[in-house]
Amino acid sequence: MDGRYRTPRLIQYNGPVPSRSRYAAAAIFMQVLLGVIYSWSVFRGPLAQLHGWSKAQTIAPYRYSLLTFAAGMILAGFWQDRKGPRLVASVGGVLLGTGCLLASFLGDTLNGLIFSYGVVSALGVGFAYVTPIAMCIKWFPDKRGMIVGLAVMGFGVGPLLFGPLLEALLGKDPAQFARTIPQTFRILAVIFYVGVIGAAQFYQVPPPGYKPAGWNPPAGKAKGVTLAPGEMLRTWQFYALWAVYFLGTSVGLTAIGEASPQLQEMAKTSAIMSAGAALGIMSIFNGLGRLGWGSVSDRFGRPTALMGMALTSMIACFGVLRTASDFTSLLIGLCLAGFAYGGYLALMPSLTADFFGATNVGANYGLLFTAWGICGFVVPGYFAGIMDRARAANNLAGGYQEVYFTLTGLALLGGLLALVLRAPSKP
Repeated sequence: MDGRYRTPRLIQYNGPVPSRSRYAAAAIFMQVLLGVIYSWSVFRGPLAQLHGWSKAQTIAPYRYSLLTFAAGMILAGFWQDRKGPRLVASVGGVLLGTGCLLASFLGDTLNGLIFSYGVVSALGVGFAYVTPIAMCIKWFPDKRGMIVGLAVMGFGVGPLLFGPLLEALLGKDPAQFARTIPQTFRILAVIFYVGVIGAAQFYQVPPPGYKPAGWNPPAGKAKGVTLAPGEMLRTWQFYALWAVYFLGTSVGLTAIGEASPQLQEMAKTSAIMSAGAALGIMSIFNGLGRLGWGSVSDRFGRPTALMGMALTSMIACFGVLRTASDFTSLLIGLCLAGFAYGGYLALMPSLTADFFGATNVGANYGLLFTAWGICGFVVPGYFAGIMDRARAANNLAGGYQEVYFTLTGLALLGGLLALVLRAPSKP
């Protein structure tokens, strides 16, 4: 038999098993803390005022953080499949806290901020992020879409906590930014040292052969294939999933990166709340999208959910954000974009397990996650350059129209590609 298509053996485990809800709770708590990465846009205004940096410069640490985050996912995925989630997540907490601590000393230069926050901290996020996902998939084979959506929902709603917190810590007085920016990074370091490392101590993988009481895998899934990372890379399905992931998340990653500056600009004429509060509302929809689309995929299938997310992204970009002229319509568009985007973070780990088996899901999803990282590095930076040119030409409205029209096309292409997806099968 071809080594790529090994049928996993399911051995019934009859020993004592602790309640799996504790692992879900620890995973959600950690993911909320890791969601700080989505709050970077709050730093952009103060950094621009303090150092005179352009939009392309202030978004650079965010871009590098997404790329490094993905690289960390790959390393951690392979490592946690061998050593378990507790050690790997603990190391992630150390790196995340240390990166923020370094940012408090090196953050007065762009390269220093890219290294400390965009590389060291982001590497820690990657290490800590993949471990609870892989762990929960193994504890909840009966509810993959829902449990991954619930776990990563915490990551999506992180800005609900960190957006207002960062605004309060940074303050509004430009004369104080030289003091408040490094002070904010030091406070974040303490939060991550305590919270992420502490949550990691609750992590544990299920015993061999574990399955929930009273549950048996559906006939199709019971005969599914189990592929190692190298074997997965030899299937066309991996590259199709990679492209869907890249195209689908381009809308959300761009919207998140531009959210705070765009909201602040719109607030000058039609504000109904602070940019930080609006960012928090967007994060709620981001989180709800993870749980909602994950549950939809369990009930109606992953392809149906993928096409629904693509359609929602297109409505957000072409129908709302492209022509948003006031704070309310802008917020509605950003919430729709966040809602659709959140689904990709829930569905892709589940699709990885569905297509290639749960045994190597940590390493396999780490490789697939490079689509998210490369998208985060390339796409928001490209569109930030468009906005810099639009600002120089005093035509911000035209710049945003170009950005969201292009993103509509990317979302459409991703939705069409989702139509051809199907799991590998035995020859």
